[in-house]
Amino acid sequence: MKVLANDGISKSGIELLEKNGFEVELTKVAQEQLPKYINRNNVTVLLVRSATQVRKDIIDGCNGLKIIGRGGVGMDNIDVDYAKSKGINVISTPAASSKSVAELVFSHLFGCVRFIHNSNRDMPLEGDTHFKDLKKSCARGSELSGKTIGIIGFGRIGQEVAKIAIGIGMKVLFSDKLFEEQEINIQFFDNQKVNFKLTASKINFLLKNSDFITLHVPATDKYLIGRKEINLMKNGSGILNLSRGGVVNEEELLKALDSEKLAFAAIDTFENEPKPRIKILMNSKISLSPHIGAATLEAQSRVGMDIARAVSNVLGGKEPETLVNGEFLKSQNL
Repeated sequence: MKVLANDGISKSGIELLEKNGFEVELTKVAQEQLPKYINRNNVTVLLVRSATQVRKDIIDGCNGLKIIGRGGVGMDNIDVDYAKSKGINVISTPAASSKSVAELVFSHLFGCVRFIHNSNRDMPLEGDTHFKDLKKSCARGSELSGKTIGIIGFGRIGQEVAKIAIGIGMKVLFSDKLFEEQEINIQFFDNQKVNFKLTASKINFLLKNSDFITLHVPATDKYLIGRKEINLMKNGSGILNLSRGGVVNEEELLKALDSEKLAFAAIDTFENEPKPRIKILMNSKISLSPHIGAATLEAQSRVGMDIARAVSNVLGGKEPETLVNGEFLKSQNL
């Protein structure tokens, strides 16, 4: 059987697929050419990341497709329900990149509270002529220890964020619709373990009492954070969005930064990708990264291995944990 990894796959993932008898195609096929290529080459499995869109027209146009695999967490680039209606299994890799995203949260957060994002912009331009002025402008930094981080969305990534926060002495609040309590297990290099039991907060309480708020939720039809929510936040607090573009109202965010209601923001996912607003890109109070939450060597290796195992399990008649529409596995004749 042939697998088309249209947005790429790690070497470890390729090796595991080939070991299990699959032929892996790494050709990058243009969106409009996908059905023709898949049908002509008898592709059974289509693997994508966030770049390739798998919509109704692609699904209808591909005759022999049995699996659509998403290397990552978000499913907003795949018409999952429609694929289900056509008997196509949809799989993902929800656990592979959690640590990488959580670490990027703190890359931004550490940088923002010590003005590193400003220094990296200003030092190359003025470091040799205004060194003392730049030093003075960065002199009012903050420690994270003792501060409160509010985590909206407490799935795998949110829990990894909590582990790091606890490790550096922060108080953790979380809000999640799915559960009211969660136990966090922190493992250390010498195999020691510490468990923390956390209780969910109402979102308004979290907004009012957090020094920093970080978002880890799926794509939404409407803004989760807009003017009303920003007004509830502490004066001088910060917000980080490394989940999905469109979760935060960027216009209201800019107003809050300009009025100094918020001290800073960090954005990895934008409303307008791949062309973010110029006002966002040029704002000195925003720490920026180009949607790279999962872009570590370790995460990409895990993504490749997880997706390869899931493909092998589905086509072997076994239901993997990462099957988005698992009910079809039992009824579909593979």
